[in-house]
Amino acid sequence: MHVGFQKVRRSGKCPEKGTERDPDNIRLYVTYGNLYERQFQEEKAKEQYEKAIKKMPADQYQITRLAGAFSNLAKYDEAIQTYETGGQLLKDKEVFSFNLAELYRRKGDVPKMLENYLNSITSYPERLNTVKSQLQRYVVTPEDYAELQAQLYDRIQKDPNAFHFTELLQWVFIQTKDYKNALRQAKALDRRLNENGARIYQLAVTAFNDRDYDAAIASYDFIVTELGYASPFFLDSKRESLRSRRLKLVEGYSYTVPELREVEKAYEDFLNESGRSKVTASIIAELADLEAFYLNDLDKAIALLGEMIAYPGIDARIQATGKLSLGDFYLMKDEIWESTLLYSQVDKDFSEDQLGHEARFRNAKLSYYNGDFQWAQAQFDVLKSSTSKLIANDALDLSVFIMDNLGLDTTDTALRLYAAADLLTFQNRFGAAFAKLDSLLMAFPKHSLEDDVLYARAKVYSKQRKYDQAIALYQQIVEKYPEEIRADNALFEMAELYELQLNDTEKAMQFYEKIFLDYSGSTFSIEARKRFRRLRGDNLN
Repeated sequence: MHVGFQKVRRSGKCPEKGTERDPDNIRLYVTYGNLYERQFQEEKAKEQYEKAIKKMPADQYQITRLAGAFSNLAKYDEAIQTYETGGQLLKDKEVFSFNLAELYRRKGDVPKMLENYLNSITSYPERLNTVKSQLQRYVVTPEDYAELQAQLYDRIQKDPNAFHFTELLQWVFIQTKDYKNALRQAKALDRRLNENGARIYQLAVTAFNDRDYDAAIASYDFIVTELGYASPFFLDSKRESLRSRRLKLVEGYSYTVPELREVEKAYEDFLNESGRSKVTASIIAELADLEAFYLNDLDKAIALLGEMIAYPGIDARIQATGKLSLGDFYLMKDEIWESTLLYSQVDKDFSEDQLGHEARFRNAKLSYYNGDFQWAQAQFDVLKSSTSKLIANDALDLSVFIMDNLGLDTTDTALRLYAAADLLTFQNRFGAAFAKLDSLLMAFPKHSLEDDVLYARAKVYSKQRKYDQAIALYQQIVEKYPEEIRADNALFEMAELYELQLNDTEKAMQFYEKIFLDYSGSTFSIEARKRFRRLRGDNLN
Protein backbone atom coordinates (compact mmCIF):
# COMPACT_ATOMS: atom_id res chain seq x y z
CA MET A 1 0.00 0.00 0.00
CA HIS A 2 1.15 3.54 -0.82
CA VAL A 3 2.98 5.13 2.18
CA GLY A 4 0.91 8.31 1.76
CA PHE A 5 -2.25 6.26 2.30
CA GLN A 6 -0.86 4.79 5.55
CA LYS A 7 -0.13 8.31 6.84
CA VAL A 8 -3.61 9.48 5.87
CA ARG A 9 -5.24 6.68 7.82
CA ARG A 10 -3.16 7.37 10.92
CA SER A 11 -3.39 11.17 10.84
CA GLY A 12 -6.82 11.66 9.31
CA LYS A 13 -5.41 14.47 7.17
CA CYS A 14 -6.87 15.23 3.74
CA PRO A 15 -4.75 13.62 0.97
CA GLU A 16 -5.02 16.67 -1.29
CA LYS A 17 -2.52 18.54 0.94
CA GLY A 18 0.29 16.98 -1.14
CA THR A 19 -0.89 18.80 -4.27
CA GLU A 20 -0.50 22.13 -2.46
CA ARG A 21 3.19 21.37 -1.90
CA ASP A 22 3.73 20.21 -5.53
CA PRO A 23 1.02 21.94 -7.63
CA ASP A 24 2.72 21.14 -10.98
CA ASN A 25 2.61 17.38 -10.38
CA ILE A 26 -0.89 16.73 -11.71
CA ARG A 27 -0.34 12.97 -11.48
CA LEU A 28 -0.69 13.31 -7.68
CA TYR A 29 -4.41 13.84 -8.26
CA VAL A 30 -4.50 10.38 -9.82
CA THR A 31 -2.65 8.91 -6.85
CA TYR A 32 -5.05 10.53 -4.37
CA GLY A 33 -8.03 9.59 -6.47
CA ASN A 34 -6.86 6.00 -6.28
CA LEU A 35 -6.52 6.29 -2.50
CA TYR A 36 -10.09 7.55 -2.21
CA GLU A 37 -11.23 4.73 -4.47
CA ARG A 38 -9.63 2.18 -2.13
CA GLN A 39 -11.61 3.75 0.69
CA PHE A 40 -14.76 3.29 -1.43
CA GLN A 41 -15.19 7.04 -1.71
CA GLU A 42 -16.08 6.98 -5.39
CA GLU A 43 -17.29 10.59 -5.70
CA LYS A 44 -14.13 12.02 -4.13
CA ALA A 45 -12.02 9.77 -6.35
CA LYS A 46 -13.86 10.98 -9.44
CA GLU A 47 -13.34 14.58 -8.30
CA GLN A 48 -9.57 14.04 -8.08
CA TYR A 49 -9.42 12.48 -11.55
CA GLU A 50 -11.38 15.39 -13.03
CA LYS A 51 -9.04 17.88 -11.34
CA ALA A 52 -6.03 16.16 -12.90
CA ILE A 53 -7.48 16.51 -16.38
CA LYS A 54 -8.74 20.04 -15.80
CA LYS A 55 -5.35 21.27 -14.53
CA MET A 56 -3.45 19.56 -17.36
CA PRO A 57 -1.16 22.01 -19.24
CA ALA A 58 -0.79 22.20 -23.02
CA ASP A 59 2.35 20.11 -22.85
CA GLN A 60 2.55 16.87 -24.86
CA TYR A 61 4.97 15.24 -22.41
CA GLN A 62 2.79 16.03 -19.37
CA ILE A 63 -0.35 14.89 -21.17
CA THR A 64 1.26 11.57 -22.08
CA ARG A 65 2.49 11.00 -18.52
CA LEU A 66 -0.94 11.74 -17.04
CA ALA A 67 -2.64 9.37 -19.49
CA GLY A 68 -0.01 6.76 -18.59
CA ALA A 69 -0.81 7.17 -14.89
CA PHE A 70 -4.49 6.49 -15.62
CA SER A 71 -3.62 3.53 -17.86
CA ASN A 72 -1.45 1.93 -15.19
CA LEU A 73 -4.54 1.85 -12.96
CA ALA A 74 -6.65 0.46 -15.84
CA LYS A 75 -8.62 3.74 -15.83
CA TYR A 76 -8.97 3.64 -19.59
CA ASP A 77 -11.90 6.04 -19.87
CA GLU A 78 -9.98 8.69 -17.94
CA ALA A 79 -6.86 8.05 -20.05
CA ILE A 80 -8.95 8.48 -23.21
CA GLN A 81 -10.43 11.69 -21.86
CA THR A 82 -6.89 12.89 -21.07
CA TYR A 83 -5.69 12.35 -24.63
CA GLU A 84 -8.81 13.86 -26.21
CA THR A 85 -8.59 16.95 -23.98
CA GLY A 86 -4.85 17.09 -24.65
CA GLY A 87 -5.48 17.10 -28.38
CA GLN A 88 -7.79 20.10 -27.94
CA LEU A 89 -5.20 21.91 -25.82
CA LEU A 90 -2.51 21.31 -28.43
CA LYS A 91 -4.96 22.14 -31.25
CA ASP A 92 -4.13 18.81 -32.95
CA LYS A 93 -6.93 16.25 -32.83
CA GLU A 94 -4.78 13.46 -34.29
CA VAL A 95 -1.63 13.88 -32.22
CA PHE A 96 -2.63 11.15 -29.75
CA SER A 97 -4.56 8.93 -32.17
CA PHE A 98 -2.08 6.05 -31.94
CA ASN A 99 -2.25 6.11 -28.13
CA LEU A 100 -6.04 6.25 -28.24
CA ALA A 101 -6.15 3.23 -30.54
CA GLU A 102 -4.21 1.22 -27.97
CA LEU A 103 -6.59 2.28 -25.17
CA TYR A 104 -9.67 1.37 -27.20
CA ARG A 105 -8.02 -1.98 -27.95
CA ARG A 106 -7.67 -2.61 -24.23
CA LYS A 107 -11.31 -1.74 -23.77
CA GLY A 108 -12.27 -4.16 -26.54
CA ASP A 109 -13.81 -1.42 -28.67
CA VAL A 110 -12.61 -2.55 -32.12
CA PRO A 111 -14.40 0.13 -34.23
CA LYS A 112 -12.91 2.98 -32.16
CA MET A 113 -9.51 1.27 -32.15
CA LEU A 114 -9.58 1.09 -35.94
CA GLU A 115 -10.86 4.65 -36.28
CA ASN A 116 -7.94 5.97 -34.28
CA TYR A 117 -5.33 3.91 -36.08
CA LEU A 118 -6.66 5.38 -39.33
CA ASN A 119 -6.68 8.87 -37.80
CA SER A 120 -3.04 8.33 -36.93
CA ILE A 121 -2.21 7.55 -40.58
CA THR A 122 -4.13 10.65 -41.73
CA SER A 123 -1.72 12.94 -39.92
CA TYR A 124 1.34 10.70 -40.09
CA PRO A 125 1.30 8.59 -43.32
CA GLU A 126 4.80 7.39 -42.51
CA ARG A 127 3.24 5.31 -39.72
CA LEU A 128 1.52 3.06 -42.26
CA ASN A 129 3.84 0.06 -41.75
CA THR A 130 3.69 0.44 -37.97
CA VAL A 131 -0.11 0.48 -38.11
CA LYS A 132 -0.06 -2.60 -40.36
CA SER A 133 1.96 -4.43 -37.71
CA GLN A 134 -0.56 -3.49 -35.04
CA LEU A 135 -3.51 -4.49 -37.19
CA GLN A 136 -1.91 -7.81 -38.06
CA ARG A 137 -1.63 -8.51 -34.35
CA TYR A 138 -5.04 -7.34 -33.18
CA VAL A 139 -7.44 -7.62 -36.13
CA VAL A 140 -8.22 -11.33 -36.18
CA THR A 141 -11.90 -12.08 -36.82
CA PRO A 142 -13.81 -11.75 -40.11
CA GLU A 143 -16.00 -9.15 -38.36
CA ASP A 144 -12.92 -7.10 -37.47
CA TYR A 145 -11.72 -7.14 -41.08
CA ALA A 146 -15.20 -6.24 -42.34
CA GLU A 147 -15.25 -3.22 -40.01
CA LEU A 148 -11.78 -2.17 -41.16
CA GLN A 149 -12.79 -2.46 -44.83
CA ALA A 150 -15.94 -0.39 -44.23
CA GLN A 151 -13.97 2.39 -42.54
CA LEU A 152 -11.35 2.38 -45.27
CA TYR A 153 -13.97 2.56 -48.05
CA ASP A 154 -15.56 5.52 -46.27
CA ARG A 155 -12.26 7.40 -46.04
CA ILE A 156 -11.27 6.65 -49.64
CA GLN A 157 -14.66 7.91 -50.81
CA LYS A 158 -14.16 11.15 -48.90
CA ASP A 159 -10.56 11.60 -50.06
CA PRO A 160 -9.70 9.63 -53.23
CA ASN A 161 -6.17 11.03 -53.15
CA ALA A 162 -5.35 9.47 -49.78
CA PHE A 163 -3.23 6.74 -51.36
CA HIS A 164 -2.14 5.36 -47.99
CA PHE A 165 -5.72 4.22 -47.34
CA THR A 166 -5.92 2.53 -50.73
CA GLU A 167 -2.64 0.77 -49.95
CA LEU A 168 -3.96 -0.32 -46.57
CA LEU A 169 -7.14 -1.61 -48.20
CA GLN A 170 -5.05 -3.68 -50.59
CA TRP A 171 -3.13 -5.02 -47.58
CA VAL A 172 -6.43 -5.97 -45.89
CA PHE A 173 -7.51 -7.93 -48.95
CA ILE A 174 -4.18 -9.76 -48.98
CA GLN A 175 -4.57 -10.65 -45.28
CA THR A 176 -8.00 -12.11 -46.01
CA LYS A 177 -6.65 -13.85 -49.14
CA ASP A 178 -9.06 -11.91 -51.34
CA TYR A 179 -6.51 -11.47 -54.11
CA LYS A 180 -9.10 -10.51 -56.71
CA ASN A 181 -10.02 -7.33 -54.82
CA ALA A 182 -6.39 -6.78 -53.83
CA LEU A 183 -5.56 -6.67 -57.54
CA ARG A 184 -8.21 -4.01 -58.12
CA GLN A 185 -6.56 -1.75 -55.52
CA ALA A 186 -3.07 -2.57 -56.80
CA LYS A 187 -4.03 -1.51 -60.32
CA ALA A 188 -5.34 1.82 -59.04
CA LEU A 189 -2.16 2.46 -57.06
CA ASP A 190 0.07 1.38 -59.94
CA ARG A 191 -1.57 3.94 -62.23
CA ARG A 192 -1.54 6.79 -59.73
CA LEU A 193 2.00 6.23 -58.46
CA ASN A 194 3.52 5.26 -61.85
CA GLU A 195 4.98 2.04 -60.42
CA ASN A 196 5.15 0.31 -63.82
CA GLY A 197 3.87 -3.03 -62.48
CA ALA A 198 6.07 -3.43 -59.38
CA ARG A 199 3.19 -3.65 -56.89
CA ILE A 200 1.10 -5.87 -59.18
CA TYR A 201 4.01 -8.24 -59.75
CA GLN A 202 4.58 -8.58 -56.00
CA LEU A 203 0.88 -9.31 -55.52
CA ALA A 204 1.06 -11.96 -58.26
CA VAL A 205 3.96 -13.65 -56.48
CA THR A 206 2.03 -13.64 -53.19
CA ALA A 207 -1.08 -15.13 -54.82
CA PHE A 208 1.06 -17.73 -56.63
CA ASN A 209 2.76 -18.80 -53.40
CA ASP A 210 -0.66 -19.10 -51.79
CA ARG A 211 -1.79 -21.30 -54.73
CA ASP A 212 -4.44 -18.83 -55.87
CA TYR A 213 -3.43 -19.37 -59.47
CA ASP A 214 -6.40 -17.52 -60.97
CA ALA A 215 -5.41 -14.32 -59.16
CA ALA A 216 -1.75 -14.84 -60.04
CA ILE A 217 -2.61 -15.33 -63.73
CA ALA A 218 -4.83 -12.22 -63.75
CA SER A 219 -2.02 -10.16 -62.17
CA TYR A 220 0.73 -11.42 -64.47
CA ASP A 221 -1.48 -11.05 -67.54
CA PHE A 222 -2.33 -7.44 -66.63
CA ILE A 223 1.37 -6.60 -66.72
CA VAL A 224 1.82 -8.41 -70.04
CA THR A 225 -1.24 -7.03 -71.84
CA GLU A 226 -1.71 -3.59 -70.27
CA LEU A 227 1.84 -2.49 -69.45
CA GLY A 228 3.70 -4.47 -72.10
CA TYR A 229 7.40 -4.22 -72.83
CA ALA A 230 7.63 -0.87 -71.02
CA SER A 231 7.39 -2.72 -67.70
CA PRO A 232 10.61 -4.25 -66.38
CA PHE A 233 8.43 -7.14 -65.18
CA PHE A 234 7.08 -8.01 -68.64
CA LEU A 235 9.20 -11.07 -69.43
CA ASP A 236 9.06 -12.46 -65.88
CA SER A 237 5.28 -11.99 -65.86
CA LYS A 238 4.89 -13.84 -69.14
CA ARG A 239 7.01 -16.70 -67.82
CA GLU A 240 5.27 -16.87 -64.44
CA SER A 241 1.84 -16.74 -66.06
CA LEU A 242 2.75 -19.94 -67.92
CA ARG A 243 3.85 -21.59 -64.68
CA SER A 244 0.64 -20.53 -62.96
CA ARG A 245 -1.48 -21.98 -65.76
CA ARG A 246 0.38 -25.28 -65.64
CA LEU A 247 0.21 -25.62 -61.87
CA LYS A 248 -3.45 -24.64 -61.80
CA LEU A 249 -4.15 -27.75 -63.85
CA VAL A 250 -1.69 -30.28 -62.48
CA GLU A 251 -2.30 -29.39 -58.82
CA GLY A 252 -6.05 -29.17 -59.32
CA TYR A 253 -8.65 -31.79 -58.57
CA SER A 254 -9.24 -32.56 -62.24
CA TYR A 255 -8.18 -31.58 -65.72
CA THR A 256 -8.83 -32.65 -69.29
CA VAL A 257 -6.47 -33.42 -72.14
CA PRO A 258 -7.72 -30.40 -74.14
CA GLU A 259 -6.86 -28.17 -71.16
CA LEU A 260 -3.38 -29.68 -71.03
CA ARG A 261 -2.99 -29.15 -74.77
CA GLU A 262 -3.94 -25.51 -74.33
CA VAL A 263 -1.20 -25.03 -71.77
CA GLU A 264 1.24 -26.96 -73.97
CA LYS A 265 0.46 -24.57 -76.85
CA ALA A 266 0.99 -21.54 -74.59
CA TYR A 267 4.47 -22.88 -73.70
CA GLU A 268 5.33 -23.53 -77.33
CA ASP A 269 4.09 -20.09 -78.40
CA PHE A 270 6.25 -18.50 -75.72
CA LEU A 271 9.32 -20.46 -76.87
CA ASN A 272 8.66 -19.69 -80.53
CA GLU A 273 8.44 -16.01 -79.68
CA SER A 274 11.34 -15.85 -77.20
CA GLY A 275 13.60 -18.46 -78.76
CA ARG A 276 15.12 -21.65 -77.38
CA SER A 277 18.36 -20.91 -75.62
CA LYS A 278 19.99 -20.76 -72.20
CA VAL A 279 17.65 -17.84 -71.39
CA THR A 280 14.51 -19.97 -71.76
CA ALA A 281 16.02 -23.24 -70.48
CA SER A 282 13.85 -23.38 -67.36
CA ILE A 283 10.69 -22.95 -69.47
CA ILE A 284 11.78 -25.83 -71.72
CA ALA A 285 12.28 -27.99 -68.62
CA GLU A 286 8.74 -27.20 -67.48
CA LEU A 287 7.32 -28.09 -70.90
CA ALA A 288 9.24 -31.38 -70.79
CA ASP A 289 7.74 -32.13 -67.38
CA LEU A 290 4.25 -31.48 -68.80
CA GLU A 291 4.91 -33.80 -71.74
CA ALA A 292 6.31 -36.64 -69.63
CA PHE A 293 4.00 -36.71 -66.63
CA TYR A 294 0.71 -35.40 -67.97
CA LEU A 295 0.63 -35.86 -71.76
CA ASN A 296 2.56 -39.17 -71.63
CA ASP A 297 4.89 -38.19 -74.47
CA LEU A 298 8.24 -39.37 -73.10
CA ASP A 299 9.99 -39.16 -76.45
CA LYS A 300 9.13 -35.46 -76.80
CA ALA A 301 10.16 -34.78 -73.19
CA ILE A 302 13.50 -36.53 -73.71
CA ALA A 303 14.13 -34.63 -76.96
CA LEU A 304 13.38 -31.30 -75.28
CA LEU A 305 15.75 -31.92 -72.36
CA GLY A 306 18.44 -33.49 -74.52
CA GLU A 307 18.54 -30.28 -76.55
CA MET A 308 18.27 -28.02 -73.52
CA ILE A 309 21.20 -29.41 -71.51
CA ALA A 310 23.49 -28.89 -74.53
CA TYR A 311 22.80 -25.13 -74.89
CA PRO A 312 26.07 -23.10 -74.86
CA GLY A 313 26.54 -21.06 -71.67
CA ILE A 314 23.58 -22.66 -69.89
CA ASP A 315 23.45 -22.14 -66.13
CA ALA A 316 25.13 -25.16 -64.52
CA ARG A 317 22.37 -25.70 -61.95
CA ILE A 318 19.59 -25.54 -64.55
CA GLN A 319 21.57 -27.99 -66.67
CA ALA A 320 22.03 -30.35 -63.71
CA THR A 321 18.33 -30.19 -62.83
CA GLY A 322 17.57 -30.96 -66.48
CA LYS A 323 19.89 -33.99 -66.34
CA LEU A 324 18.10 -35.31 -63.25
CA SER A 325 14.72 -35.01 -64.98
CA LEU A 326 16.13 -36.56 -68.15
CA GLY A 327 17.44 -39.45 -66.05
CA ASP A 328 13.94 -39.93 -64.64
CA PHE A 329 12.42 -39.94 -68.12
CA TYR A 330 14.89 -42.58 -69.32
CA LEU A 331 14.06 -44.65 -66.24
CA MET A 332 10.38 -44.37 -67.10
CA LYS A 333 11.30 -45.87 -70.50
CA ASP A 334 13.27 -48.63 -68.72
CA GLU A 335 16.58 -47.35 -70.11
CA ILE A 336 18.37 -47.76 -66.79
CA TRP A 337 21.93 -47.30 -68.07
CA GLU A 338 21.11 -43.84 -69.45
CA SER A 339 19.50 -42.91 -66.14
CA THR A 340 22.39 -43.90 -63.92
CA LEU A 341 24.86 -42.18 -66.30
CA LEU A 342 23.01 -38.86 -65.97
CA TYR A 343 22.55 -39.17 -62.20
CA SER A 344 26.27 -39.95 -61.81
CA GLN A 345 27.27 -36.90 -63.85
CA VAL A 346 25.30 -34.60 -61.55
CA ASP A 347 26.67 -36.40 -58.47
CA LYS A 348 30.23 -35.81 -59.71
CA ASP A 349 29.69 -32.16 -60.68
CA PHE A 350 27.84 -31.22 -57.45
CA SER A 351 29.23 -33.76 -54.98
CA GLU A 352 28.91 -31.51 -51.89
CA ASP A 353 25.77 -29.72 -53.04
CA GLN A 354 22.10 -30.57 -52.51
CA LEU A 355 21.86 -31.34 -56.24
CA GLY A 356 24.58 -33.95 -55.79
CA HIS A 357 22.71 -35.44 -52.83
CA GLU A 358 19.56 -35.62 -54.95
CA ALA A 359 21.47 -37.38 -57.75
CA ARG A 360 22.98 -39.85 -55.25
CA PHE A 361 19.54 -40.51 -53.79
CA ARG A 362 18.09 -41.26 -57.24
CA ASN A 363 20.99 -43.59 -58.04
CA ALA A 364 20.48 -45.39 -54.73
CA LYS A 365 16.77 -45.71 -55.44
CA LEU A 366 17.59 -47.13 -58.87
CA SER A 367 19.67 -49.81 -57.13
CA TYR A 368 16.72 -50.48 -54.82
CA TYR A 369 14.45 -50.93 -57.85
CA ASN A 370 16.96 -53.43 -59.27
CA GLY A 371 17.08 -55.44 -56.03
CA ASP A 372 20.60 -54.41 -54.96
CA PHE A 373 19.30 -53.70 -51.46
CA GLN A 374 22.51 -53.75 -49.42
CA TRP A 375 24.27 -51.20 -51.62
CA ALA A 376 21.13 -49.07 -51.78
CA GLN A 377 20.75 -49.14 -47.99
CA ALA A 378 24.38 -48.11 -47.50
CA GLN A 379 23.78 -45.07 -49.72
CA PHE A 380 20.53 -44.21 -47.94
CA ASP A 381 22.35 -44.36 -44.59
CA VAL A 382 24.88 -41.80 -45.84
CA LEU A 383 22.11 -39.56 -47.19
CA LYS A 384 20.30 -39.51 -43.83
CA SER A 385 22.61 -36.63 -42.89
CA SER A 386 21.83 -34.61 -46.04
CA THR A 387 21.24 -30.90 -45.55
CA SER A 388 17.97 -31.34 -47.46
CA LYS A 389 15.29 -32.45 -45.00
CA LEU A 390 13.27 -34.00 -47.82
CA ILE A 391 16.17 -36.14 -49.04
CA ALA A 392 17.19 -37.02 -45.47
CA ASN A 393 13.66 -38.09 -44.51
CA ASP A 394 13.14 -40.13 -47.68
CA ALA A 395 16.54 -41.78 -47.25
CA LEU A 396 15.76 -42.63 -43.64
CA ASP A 397 12.39 -44.11 -44.57
CA LEU A 398 13.86 -46.32 -47.29
CA SER A 399 16.79 -47.38 -45.12
CA VAL A 400 14.48 -48.46 -42.29
CA PHE A 401 12.12 -50.12 -44.78
CA ILE A 402 14.92 -52.22 -46.33
CA MET A 403 16.42 -53.10 -42.95
CA ASP A 404 13.06 -54.24 -41.54
CA ASN A 405 12.21 -56.43 -44.49
CA LEU A 406 15.67 -57.92 -45.10
CA GLY A 407 16.08 -58.71 -41.42
CA LEU A 408 12.80 -60.63 -41.19
CA ASP A 409 13.13 -62.90 -44.22
CA THR A 410 15.63 -65.54 -45.21
CA THR A 411 15.13 -64.46 -48.83
CA ASP A 412 14.59 -61.10 -50.45
CA THR A 413 12.03 -62.37 -52.98
CA ALA A 414 9.06 -60.53 -51.45
CA LEU A 415 11.04 -57.30 -51.21
CA ARG A 416 12.15 -57.68 -54.84
CA LEU A 417 8.53 -57.99 -55.94
CA TYR A 418 7.62 -54.90 -53.95
CA ALA A 419 10.54 -52.87 -55.35
CA ALA A 420 9.61 -53.96 -58.88
CA ALA A 421 6.04 -52.73 -58.26
CA ASP A 422 7.53 -49.45 -57.00
CA LEU A 423 9.42 -49.03 -60.27
CA LEU A 424 6.31 -49.82 -62.32
CA THR A 425 4.42 -47.13 -60.37
CA PHE A 426 7.20 -44.63 -61.08
CA GLN A 427 6.92 -45.52 -64.76
CA ASN A 428 3.15 -44.86 -64.64
CA ARG A 429 2.48 -48.52 -65.50
CA PHE A 430 -0.21 -48.76 -62.87
CA GLY A 431 -1.95 -51.92 -64.06
CA ALA A 432 1.36 -53.82 -64.08
CA ALA A 433 2.19 -52.42 -60.62
CA PHE A 434 -1.10 -53.69 -59.18
CA ALA A 435 -0.52 -57.10 -60.79
CA LYS A 436 2.95 -57.29 -59.23
CA LEU A 437 1.56 -56.42 -55.79
CA ASP A 438 -1.17 -59.06 -56.20
CA SER A 439 1.45 -61.69 -57.02
CA LEU A 440 3.38 -60.69 -53.89
CA LEU A 441 0.36 -61.22 -51.63
CA MET A 442 -0.50 -64.52 -53.33
CA ALA A 443 3.02 -65.86 -52.95
CA PHE A 444 3.50 -64.50 -49.41
CA PRO A 445 0.11 -64.36 -47.61
CA LYS A 446 0.08 -62.49 -44.28
CA HIS A 447 3.54 -61.11 -44.98
CA SER A 448 4.89 -58.15 -43.02
CA LEU A 449 4.71 -56.14 -46.26
CA GLU A 450 0.88 -56.09 -46.17
CA ASP A 451 0.72 -52.51 -44.88
CA ASP A 452 3.34 -51.50 -47.47
CA VAL A 453 1.22 -53.02 -50.23
CA LEU A 454 -1.75 -50.95 -49.06
CA TYR A 455 0.48 -47.89 -49.02
CA ALA A 456 1.78 -48.58 -52.55
CA ARG A 457 -1.76 -49.00 -53.87
CA ALA A 458 -2.84 -45.75 -52.19
CA LYS A 459 0.06 -43.89 -53.83
CA VAL A 460 -1.08 -45.18 -57.23
CA TYR A 461 -4.65 -44.04 -56.62
CA SER A 462 -3.30 -40.66 -55.59
CA LYS A 463 -1.29 -40.36 -58.84
CA GLN A 464 -4.46 -41.28 -60.74
CA ARG A 465 -6.34 -38.56 -58.82
CA LYS A 466 -8.65 -41.16 -57.27
CA TYR A 467 -8.34 -39.43 -53.94
CA ASP A 468 -11.25 -41.09 -52.12
CA GLN A 469 -9.85 -44.55 -52.86
CA ALA A 470 -6.38 -43.46 -51.77
CA ILE A 471 -7.71 -42.06 -48.49
CA ALA A 472 -9.67 -45.25 -47.78
CA LEU A 473 -6.43 -47.28 -48.01
CA TYR A 474 -4.43 -44.79 -45.94
CA GLN A 475 -7.15 -44.94 -43.28
CA GLN A 476 -6.96 -48.73 -43.31
CA ILE A 477 -3.21 -48.57 -42.64
CA VAL A 478 -3.68 -46.24 -39.67
CA GLU A 479 -6.44 -48.39 -38.17
CA LYS A 480 -4.97 -51.86 -38.81
CA TYR A 481 -1.24 -51.15 -38.55
CA PRO A 482 -0.83 -48.18 -36.16
CA GLU A 483 2.57 -49.43 -34.93
CA GLU A 484 4.08 -50.07 -38.36
CA ILE A 485 6.41 -47.63 -40.15
CA ARG A 486 3.81 -46.70 -42.77
CA ALA A 487 1.27 -45.34 -40.26
CA ASP A 488 2.73 -41.83 -39.95
CA ASN A 489 3.37 -41.73 -43.72
CA ALA A 490 -0.28 -42.60 -44.33
CA LEU A 491 -1.45 -39.87 -41.95
CA PHE A 492 0.73 -37.27 -43.64
CA GLU A 493 -0.41 -38.32 -47.13
CA MET A 494 -4.06 -38.06 -46.04
CA ALA A 495 -3.50 -34.65 -44.48
CA GLU A 496 -1.85 -33.38 -47.68
CA LEU A 497 -4.68 -34.70 -49.84
CA TYR A 498 -7.29 -32.99 -47.68
CA GLU A 499 -5.29 -29.75 -47.61
CA LEU A 500 -4.09 -29.47 -51.20
CA GLN A 501 -6.57 -31.46 -53.28
CA LEU A 502 -9.87 -31.70 -51.43
CA ASN A 503 -9.77 -28.27 -49.72
CA ASP A 504 -10.95 -29.71 -46.41
CA THR A 505 -8.95 -27.72 -43.87
CA GLU A 506 -10.60 -29.26 -40.81
CA LYS A 507 -9.76 -32.81 -41.90
CA ALA A 508 -6.22 -31.81 -42.83
CA MET A 509 -5.69 -30.22 -39.40
CA GLN A 510 -7.09 -33.33 -37.72
CA PHE A 511 -4.51 -35.60 -39.36
CA TYR A 512 -1.59 -33.18 -39.00
CA GLU A 513 -2.40 -32.91 -35.28
CA LYS A 514 -2.56 -36.68 -34.88
CA ILE A 515 0.95 -36.97 -36.33
CA PHE A 516 2.67 -34.64 -33.85
CA LEU A 517 0.60 -35.89 -30.90
CA ASP A 518 0.62 -39.65 -31.50
CA TYR A 519 3.81 -39.96 -33.59
CA SER A 520 6.05 -37.31 -32.05
CA GLY A 521 9.18 -39.20 -33.13
CA SER A 522 8.12 -39.20 -36.77
CA THR A 523 10.20 -37.42 -39.41
CA PHE A 524 6.92 -35.69 -40.34
CA SER A 525 6.22 -34.38 -36.83
CA ILE A 526 7.83 -30.93 -37.13
CA GLU A 527 6.38 -30.26 -40.59
CA ALA A 528 2.94 -31.49 -39.47
CA ARG A 529 2.95 -29.10 -36.51
CA LYS A 530 3.99 -26.19 -38.77
CA ARG A 531 1.22 -26.92 -41.27
CA PHE A 532 -1.35 -27.38 -38.50
CA ARG A 533 -0.51 -23.96 -37.06
CA ARG A 534 -0.59 -22.32 -40.50
CA LEU A 535 -4.01 -23.80 -41.26
CA ARG A 536 -5.23 -22.70 -37.84
CA GLY A 537 -4.27 -19.15 -38.78
CA ASP A 538 -1.26 -18.68 -36.49
CA ASN A 539 1.21 -16.00 -37.49
CA LEU A 540 4.41 -17.98 -38.19
CA ASN A 541 6.58 -14.99 -39.13
